[in-house]
Amino acid sequence: MAGASIEARLELWASSLRDVKGRIRPLFTQERVAASAGLFLDGLLGHEGRKTGWMRAEAAGDPGPWRQQAILGRGRWDADGLRGIVRDYALETLAGDDAVFVIDETGFLKQGKASWLALPANTPARRVRSRIARLVPVKTGIGVFAAYVSRHSRAFIDRALYLPKAWTDDAARRTAAHVPDKISFATKPALARTMIERAIAAGVPFAWVAADSVYGAGEVETALRRAGKGYVLGIASNHSVKSWGKAKPIAGTASSIAQGLAPAEWKRLSPGDGTKGARLYDGAYVELADIDASAYGASRSGLWTRGLLIRRTIADQDLAFFSTWAPAGTSIATPVRVEGCRWAIEDSFETAKNELGLDPNETRSRAADGTAMSPSSCWPSP
Repeated sequence: MAGASIEARLELWASSLRDVKGRIRPLFTQERVAASAGLFLDGLLGHEGRKTGWMRAEAAGDPGPWRQQAILGRGRWDADGLRGIVRDYALETLAGDDAVFVIDETGFLKQGKASWLALPANTPARRVRSRIARLVPVKTGIGVFAAYVSRHSRAFIDRALYLPKAWTDDAARRTAAHVPDKISFATKPALARTMIERAIAAGVPFAWVAADSVYGAGEVETALRRAGKGYVLGIASNHSVKSWGKAKPIAGTASSIAQGLAPAEWKRLSPGDGTKGARLYDGAYVELADIDASAYGASRSGLWTRGLLIRRTIADQDLAFFSTWAPAGTSIATPVRVEGCRWAIEDSFETAKNELGLDPNETRSRAADGTAMSPSSCWPSP
């Protein structure tokens, strides 16, 4: 019985992989390139503990890694088309009207000068803590990513490369790195807003957006209010906050408001479970104003509340602040859950590196039918 179950699961896995290859086939104009792309996927999902170019080539039966390297480097195919395929594929199993659209950035370590990810020589080197706990100076490129998080699981559905003005204003460097003319400088919030608008245009169902303080004020907030989406966006401690229409007037910086809260206004909360159980901290939620949604669009209606969510760690009392926008009457539990989903980007990168063997400092985790599709840690257990 157990043997039959394993065989059925293997056949389902093989059938799913064939389906994925069929979906991406139109992206490639030549059959041999499509075949190499399929073998690239086979290699990534193979049993090797570490996926180097030579190991993937050996698994594919190639004499060297050149064919698969050509797909990632010299090959011409529609990367944005692949993005849409991945998004639609993920939503077939993850979609939910109460889902959270998570935005965050990450750096890519890079040496050299010609790659898009290599910052100009005069850019101050960033210092990144490595997995062996030592500080090393490195150059990094920045990618802005969007993850879709529902009660079912989470998955990446969009991405954008952030190019600083020193890059986009350097015509010679752009030419050397083959940067398309259509790409111009855009701030990280502008990239985030574009991804949100792209998801809405594609009919992606979600009710909330979560992001850190890079995206927490200004154009992203306004765009989300007009779109009728709730949000929990990080803000700086010195961000000015003011209430109106409330019995208790509030004005000042986010930090000063936190310091003025009474002990009874703090609650012990959990945004979800971690590796050692519930992640606990103290939180407070301050309602600032009730606004009719029609103020941001004639097609919108209903009363929404602008608020301030404050998170305080139990051990060292560190504070973090978030601007919130939610339907009137929303309890503190909801923005706390949404804020907890921000870790989906980091968690998804770790899952990918562990399961695909892309990180030499990580041991391989259990099979891909486990961790990669585990329930989202920011969702209450059913």
